[in-house]
Amino acid sequence: MTLVTSPGPAGGAPLRRVVRESWGRAAGHRLDPDELPRLELPEDDLEAWRRGHPLALVLPVLRRLLVDDAEGSGLLVAVGDEHGRLLWVEGDSSARRQAESMLFVAGAGWSEARVGTSAPGTALELDRGVQIRGEEHWNHRVQAWCCTAVPVHDPVDGRLLGVVDITGDARAAGSQTLPLVRATVAAMEAHLALSRAAAVASGSTRASSAPRRTARELALAPESTPAPARLAALGRDEAVLSVGARRLVLSARHSEILLLLAHRPEGYRAADLADAVYGDVDAVTTLRPEMVRLRHVVESVDPTLVPLSRPYRLPRPMGLDLHDLAALLGRGSHRAAVRADRGPVLPSSTAPGVVELRAEARAGLRDAVLAAGSTDALAAFAEAPTGHDDETVLLELLRRLAPHSPRRAGVVARLEALSGRRDAIAT
Repeated sequence: MTLVTSPGPAGGAPLRRVVRESWGRAAGHRLDPDELPRLELPEDDLEAWRRGHPLALVLPVLRRLLVDDAEGSGLLVAVGDEHGRLLWVEGDSSARRQAESMLFVAGAGWSEARVGTSAPGTALELDRGVQIRGEEHWNHRVQAWCCTAVPVHDPVDGRLLGVVDITGDARAAGSQTLPLVRATVAAMEAHLALSRAAAVASGSTRASSAPRRTARELALAPESTPAPARLAALGRDEAVLSVGARRLVLSARHSEILLLLAHRPEGYRAADLADAVYGDVDAVTTLRPEMVRLRHVVESVDPTLVPLSRPYRLPRPMGLDLHDLAALLGRGSHRAAVRADRGPVLPSSTAPGVVELRAEARAGLRDAVLAAGSTDALAAFAEAPTGHDDETVLLELLRRLAPHSPRRAGVVARLEALSGRRDAIAT
C-alpha cells in the first residue's frame, strides 16, 4: 500500500521538533493520514472500563474546573486512558457533533500509534504536556482542530493513568491553555491521593484505586489523610513550602528545583533537570548532591514529599500559587487573578526552566487581561508589580477610561515618567 504523507504547515514553515519527531514515528508505523481512528472499546466494554478506571474517581474535579462552563465555548474536554482510548468526551454540544466526523468520541483509539500526531496521543507517548496546532496533526481529518493534552499519573507509584485533553479552535492551543490543563491535572492527582488515603484509612479494598505499593511507599504511607502541600513562588526569591501548619523557607536553589518538579508532575530525566536548573545537560554531577540535600530538607517537613528519582519527580501532588493563577484565568476570573498575582516567579532566579515559567506566567496574565479583562481588572493589573511599568497596558487603560475619569491623570503621569526614563537612557 502506498501512503500519502501528511503535508507540512502552510507557508512552508519548518515543523517544531516535537512535531517532526512525532511525524517520524507515524511514518514508521506506516499510518494512513486519511484513515479514521477505530472504536477500540465497544459500548458495553466502554461502560465497564469506565466504572473500573481510577480516573472515574476524579471526574467531578475535572468537570468543575473545565467542563461546567464549556457549553457555547466551541471547546471539548476529553479524558483518555493510558492506552490512548477516549473514555469521556464532554463540552460544547456543537463541537461534539463536529468532532464525530473524525471519530473523536468515547471508545475511539487516539494513541500516537493509531492516528499519528495529536495532543492526547503524543502527550502519552512523551509522558509530558503537549500542544498540537492545525496542520501539525498527522491525520488530514484533524487539521482543522487544535489541542492541548497533559498526562495524569498515579500519585502513589507514578504510573501513567491516562490523559486530559482540550480540543477546539486556536484557543485550545493558546498560551493559557497548557498551564490551565496542568493545573487541572494537578488538582485531579491531589484529589486522587486524598481518596486513596481515605480508602486506606477506612479499610477499602477497591482494586482499581489501591494498587500494590513498594516497601518504601508502605513505610512512608500516612496513617491518616496527608496534609495538602503547597509551594508559594510568586514574588519571592526564596519559595515557601507549606504542609498543613508547617512552613519552611527554602534556599534559592531548592526553590528552583522544587518549583520545577511541582510544575511537571511527570518529572525530569537527570540531564533535563540539570539543563532546566543550571542551563547545562552535563551538570548532572552538580545536580545529584543538591538533590540529596533537598531530600533531607523536605523529609524534615514531610517524608511523603521526598522527591523520587528515575525520573526525578514528586511522590504526590504539590499545589502551586502559579497554578492557582492559571486556573483563575482559565475561568475568566481576571480581577481575582490580578489580586492573586504576587509578582514574578522567583524574580532573582536565572535558572532557564524558571525563566521560562516566569515569562509564561507574565504573558498569560497580561494577554488575558488585555484581551478579555474588564477596565477594573486592567486598572488593577496596571497597579500590580507585574504590570506597573507596562506602557502597552497603560495606553490601553487610558483608551478605555472615560474622558472625565479621575484615574486618567495618574495614568498620564506614569506614561510621562516612563517616557522620561527612556529619554534619560538614550542620552
